[in-house]
Amino acid sequence: MSSRNPGTAFDLEWVSRVRVNTQAVLKRAQSIQGQKLPKKQWQSAWLLKAVTCIDLTTLSGDDTPSNVHRLCMKAIQPVRHDLLRKMDMHDKGISTAAVCVYPSRVADAVRSLKAANSSIPVASVATGFPAGQTPLESRLQEVRSAVNDGATEIDIVINRMLALTGQWEAMFNEIRLFREACGDAHMKTILAVGELETLSNVYKASMVAMMAGSDFIKTSTGKEAVNATYPVAIVMLRAIRDYFLCTGHKVGFKPAGGIRTAQESLVWLTLIKEELGSEWLHPHLFRLGASSLLADIERQIYHEVTGQYAAHHELPMA
Repeated sequence: MSSRNPGTAFDLEWVSRVRVNTQAVLKRAQSIQGQKLPKKQWQSAWLLKAVTCIDLTTLSGDDTPSNVHRLCMKAIQPVRHDLLRKMDMHDKGISTAAVCVYPSRVADAVRSLKAANSSIPVASVATGFPAGQTPLESRLQEVRSAVNDGATEIDIVINRMLALTGQWEAMFNEIRLFREACGDAHMKTILAVGELETLSNVYKASMVAMMAGSDFIKTSTGKEAVNATYPVAIVMLRAIRDYFLCTGHKVGFKPAGGIRTAQESLVWLTLIKEELGSEWLHPHLFRLGASSLLADIERQIYHEVTGQYAAHHELPMA
């Protein structure tokens, strides 16, 4: 790409011609999974870094004000205080990056965090999550409603039909409308990569989402059959790098869906560091979308500090 302004018709024509070398991507994905990961205290330090990048999430049909409150309390104190004290990290302000809930639960989350005097952001999924198949005006209203209730981050979903049929300009225009509806809230655009069929479509959707004003691009809703995988992540990260080289603008990355173990979080951190550099290893440019990951990270930290594995009742659940 040349260093022109993003979002022009010429850019969208260029996007439609993109092709991805699938074999090269798969080879790179295989190599990242084969790398040695940090051990002992270095592992604990990286795991704490991962904690600070988690969007602690509940997106269940049985969400209530009480379990959203519990989620918020866990986000404020994600790792037991005594464990952090033994690591001399108890006064470093370790918390998750955000809590993520449905639009109807935003007000509950904002209320709980405000009562606890916490500045952790509230993120909300919107735009007909997870399928994105509701009418456009309904999707826009959902964004406005979540923002009005206090969400400062909005995770939108793209209309997959537009991507699958190559209607990139229409997809660009829709995302621009979502961007306007978000106002000052940060916008994370979910590509639902498991439903985009090809890695070329993943790259194209990534680039269109960034051109349209996304602050982050995100792999998945967590509701698809295939969610965050290393090959699609590599394609998205290369798109982020290309966009940065073209425009000088840094866009964040959020893998989500199926990330459950501490070891996996270490692989994701390694991938980000190698593909985009240490600048991206911060919550303003990297998030992990997860609901059960934090529990495994806390168990690993408990083991490193005590030499024993914790029983489930010994660690507060989110």
